[in-house]
Amino acid sequence: MTAATNSRPHDDHAPRHEARPLARRTFLAITGATAAVAAGGSAAAAAAPARLPGPVLAGGSHHGGARSERAALAFLQAATDAYPTINTGPRLAQSYTDELGLFSTAFVYDTALAVLALLADGRRSTLATARVLGDGLVYAQEHDPVHDDGRLRQGYNVGPYTFYDGNPQPHGFVQPDGTANIGWQFGFLGTAVGDMAWPGIALLQLYRRTRDRRYKDAAVRIGEWITANTWSTQPLGGFSFGRNGADEPVPNGSTEHNVDCVAFFSMLRTVTRDRAWSRAEAHARAFVARMWEPASGWFWTGTNDGVEINRDPVPLDPATWSWLAMRDRRYSRALDWARTGLAVTDVAGAPTSQMPAGEQVSGVTFSTASLTSTAQYNGITVHPQGVWLEGTGQLATALADRGGRQDRLRARALLTQVQHAQDVLGAGQHLGGVEVDGGVVAASSLLDSGFGFGYFQVQHVGATSWFVFASTATNPMRWGGLD
Repeated sequence: MTAATNSRPHDDHAPRHEARPLARRTFLAITGATAAVAAGGSAAAAAAPARLPGPVLAGGSHHGGARSERAALAFLQAATDAYPTINTGPRLAQSYTDELGLFSTAFVYDTALAVLALLADGRRSTLATARVLGDGLVYAQEHDPVHDDGRLRQGYNVGPYTFYDGNPQPHGFVQPDGTANIGWQFGFLGTAVGDMAWPGIALLQLYRRTRDRRYKDAAVRIGEWITANTWSTQPLGGFSFGRNGADEPVPNGSTEHNVDCVAFFSMLRTVTRDRAWSRAEAHARAFVARMWEPASGWFWTGTNDGVEINRDPVPLDPATWSWLAMRDRRYSRALDWARTGLAVTDVAGAPTSQMPAGEQVSGVTFSTASLTSTAQYNGITVHPQGVWLEGTGQLATALADRGGRQDRLRARALLTQVQHAQDVLGAGQHLGGVEVDGGVVAASSLLDSGFGFGYFQVQHVGATSWFVFASTATNPMRWGGLD
């Protein structure tokens, strides 16, 4: 895959054995991380006990659903508290279990999802954890070691480790000089629009629940950074990808990111009553409309230069998030395309499957390219029928939100599959060296996104959060959608 065929920035396509500034989701292709998960993830799954899934009902009304939700929320709490002796104040959640090989990396996208999932739960204890993470996002914004313009970096370190080259990283989220511990070891220094919009959404939803103005003010600063730095004047319009680790503009434009902006700017308009956010929302919405392919019922992935549309591969998240953000019936067919066009079933014993003996999981994959890929990550061949559990949770959430009778039934069926994956995959994994349970793995078997990176069988804050949204029948992309 070359930069000419997808919306990710050029740095996403660096050789897999070179650490360079990367955009969200590309991090999984890094040497060491892939080796760790390829060896550890499948071994953990093989050791997991086989349990039959129980039905999951929206809101956790069935005891199996309530049990699964509690386990998922406990995992989010564990990811927040992974380094209790070193992180005693504001902090971010470690995104993946240690077995992935990214050590204590916390991606702001995942922390934003954790905040939203904890708010969806609604209890006082989970609200307290959501506030700790929200405070962490505010702290990162206010204590960047280089910039003071409202930006967040892609990822941060939240605990000590020794890097692959033998150099120690001894600090937690807050460094001795008071600055946020940015993730320079893996090159997670850039700022992408989607990685800004999701924390903005989380902070606004947290403001709705708490009325703490710090969260609203931080979200406004995020919105101002996006509009000041990424407003595209190219023919396709919308908002470009962001800035790389060298603080250079990245011209790519992502449909997914512009959908995020529609949701975020709509909330900012509601909260601030400033009409400038309506203009920004319309600018993002117009880009999304240009990416719609009515003949096929899907959204193209975006653009590399603001002029030409990228038409291959076609990813899942614009389909699911467009409904959650806009609820526009013109685009609702994208959910039906995603449900059938990206459907996969991972069966134990199939070539390249990493499912434990006797098990299978169904759901959806990342993109059209994932269905036929034969890529390898550190010598391990991907599985074309690997289930992307985060995306399966997204689809279940969107179908439940659309709310037709068949939608609700299909959402529940997808939830049952994610719950089963939660039960049987990812056992024996760790956060900060402590064994954890209850998280949903990123993928049932190693899968290729089609954009030069993969997903693995390791417990993931993002996948777990989307399971919570689906199980509680909430919508994180709408103002009040978590109430």
